[in-house]
Amino acid sequence: MQKVIAEGHRTPSGPPACQVSPQNHSMYLVSLALSCVTSSLLVGTAFDSDEVRVHLKTLFENDRHFSHLSSLEREMTFRTEMGLYYSYFKTIIDAPSFLQGLWMIMNDRITEYPLVINAVKRFYLYPEVIIAFWYRTIVGITNLFGITTKTCWNVTRKESLSEIQSCEGLGDPACFYVGVIFILNGSVMALFFLYGTFLSGTQVGGLITVLCYFFNHGEATRVMWTPPLRESFSYPFLVLQMYILSMILRNSKLNKKHFIALCVSNVAFMLPWQFAQFILFTQIASLFFMFVVGYIEPSKFQKIIYMNMVIILQRNKIQKLGSSELSFWLIQGFAWLCGTIFLKFITSKILGVADHIRMSDLIAARILRYSDFDTLLYTCAPEFDFMEKATLVRYTKTLLLPLVMMVAYFICKKTLRDISCVLSSNTYLRKHLLEHGELTFHLLQLISFTIIAILILRMKLFLTPHMCIVASLFCSQQLFGWLFSKFRFENIIFGVLVLMSIQGCANLHNQWTIMGEFSNLPQEELIQWIKYNTRQDAVFAGAMPTMASIKLSTLRPIVNHPHYEDADLRARTKIVYSTYSRKSAKEVRDKLKDLYVNYYVFEEAWCVVRTKPGCSMLEIWDLEDPSNAAHPPLCSILLSDAKPYFTTVFQNSVYRVLKVNAP
Repeated sequence: MQKVIAEGHRTPSGPPACQVSPQNHSMYLVSLALSCVTSSLLVGTAFDSDEVRVHLKTLFENDRHFSHLSSLEREMTFRTEMGLYYSYFKTIIDAPSFLQGLWMIMNDRITEYPLVINAVKRFYLYPEVIIAFWYRTIVGITNLFGITTKTCWNVTRKESLSEIQSCEGLGDPACFYVGVIFILNGSVMALFFLYGTFLSGTQVGGLITVLCYFFNHGEATRVMWTPPLRESFSYPFLVLQMYILSMILRNSKLNKKHFIALCVSNVAFMLPWQFAQFILFTQIASLFFMFVVGYIEPSKFQKIIYMNMVIILQRNKIQKLGSSELSFWLIQGFAWLCGTIFLKFITSKILGVADHIRMSDLIAARILRYSDFDTLLYTCAPEFDFMEKATLVRYTKTLLLPLVMMVAYFICKKTLRDISCVLSSNTYLRKHLLEHGELTFHLLQLISFTIIAILILRMKLFLTPHMCIVASLFCSQQLFGWLFSKFRFENIIFGVLVLMSIQGCANLHNQWTIMGEFSNLPQEELIQWIKYNTRQDAVFAGAMPTMASIKLSTLRPIVNHPHYEDADLRARTKIVYSTYSRKSAKEVRDKLKDLYVNYYVFEEAWCVVRTKPGCSMLEIWDLEDPSNAAHPPLCSILLSDAKPYFTTVFQNSVYRVLKVNAP
């Protein structure tokens, strides 16, 4: 199939966004809100998994016109670590066999040349391995039976750009890859509905969770803009894990199937993402508090988590040491804290993971105002900044924040009353507490997610969905039965949904009207030059995002990349980034040669870009290397004349490729 389209007239292939005139905008939003609420109440939920998948795909398509990009352009849209992850999927599907492709990424010498690393373990590539297996299997079967799996056409681009071929369908690797991600994240809506229904005891609670998520979609996820990120694979399994855990906490009878499901969902959540461990730590802390107070029986807690076993098994002996219930709690809490720190220290030494940047390190840097080269590379990025006040305003406009604060207040009130009853040694009330522990658990998780989201903006992807789940409890008879006994339940819920929908539908409309078209001609020129003018074994260094693109599209060896958690990689990156310091050109050249670098991709913007005070590369280096603070920036020297230590072999409006000259 041949289809010629001018670049300036490309039209997104997804469903069109709603078109409304400015003067009718308010009436449109109100009518849309009413129709949305009415249909939702009748059907149970207005959105199923497939509709969510289409919604995500449409936003993604509208943003970059993905369906009409060439294979190279699609690869370039996967910036920073996204390109790194996708490169391994590409390696497996391009290999002669699946097993050979798997061996290649488990013995990878391209990503941190000349080191050989197990990329599957280092970069949590289990999703890429699974998706690549599915792709090879499906394409192999369809090819065997002669079934067409993709449609291709030519796209004529403006000015002097060459014509490109664009393909769409299951047979196109990039379309298959992002399609699987959207299907997985589309299933989250069904989970949210079931979760909210279970927690609140009514399907209307599930509906509120779903609508809150949609109305705050821009605050809840970024999968529609950055599909390959680890959170896109990991977060759906956290929702499943917390849903299963909530069922375990509520039910007095233990069911082995629930614990097996909890174990499986835990593994599925942890395997794709390095930050999953930190989130599970906050969960363990919440559960331990509940165990100490008495919300969870020792046998149930022991099955949920086997850490802190000594504390659990010796509970009765410890209790004899305390003269009161409160002192008993303090003893257990102190023992848990010391045990956690001790175990963390021992396991870090044994497993050799003390050199990894962890979420706790970033939070400590925030609280203690500590900064060095490594932490600044993280905290200077916008997604690792503090939560902005505008986020709270957006939460308020959709009524999400007021609803959650109201629910949290009544859960907190109930929890304090429960604790007071326990301290009074009321045996009957202590036993009664065990039936309602899931509410306190969700309050504690809400507090944990709020703290980390305030400190690190990126973590609001945990806070916002959890707020949507907690909002379902507005329909809980246990918390708000007193309100529904005075006013009709249907009237209150309908009024709340209408008020939420006014701003919520406006948010959705704003997302649907985002229209873009990806184009990065300077990087395309760079990649094409590298492909046709350098040897296959030529080694490259440069900015981490650019290195991921070079590795993905040219398969040239690189010495640094965006997955910054490893200590050796951080040391390499510091050497590579010294071109933006005040060190001498000779010193930088010599250290690059020690890393076997042949070409350095130099970007002038990195010399001057400053996201906020103290965050330009020169300012970071002045903090890290004060002894050279009086020297001129190496950037200026390399821009004026790179010789004799470097030679400029390629240059365009953004990039310069400097050949690293031999000593």
